[in-house]
Amino acid sequence: MVEKLDLNSVFHALAHDARRDMLVRLTEEDLTIGELAEPLSMSFSAASKHVKVLEATGLVRRTVVGRRHVCRLNGGSLALASAWLRYYERFWGQHGDGAR
Repeated sequence: MVEKLDLNSVFHALAHDARRDMLVRLTEEDLTIGELAEPLSMSFSAASKHVKVLEATGLVRRTVVGRRHVCRLNGGSLALASAWLRYYERFWGQHGDGAR
């Protein structure tokens, strides 16, 4: 479990397209690291590094079952990022030139 969740690390984890793809696929079902790696055409080692970044922020939990490393989405960290973004929703439709 992540003791101190850092918003910077959550956005860092979300900044990479491969990690976002992994999160999307984990919304459907728990997957092994090999299953996460396969459609991205990356090695197990590379996928494992991405999973470690996701784990460090609490976005993913990994369970070792024998030789299989099974990953599960943990949405708590997404709530932190969502809350931060929600604060700025009121500005989304405004012009950047100061016009209101």
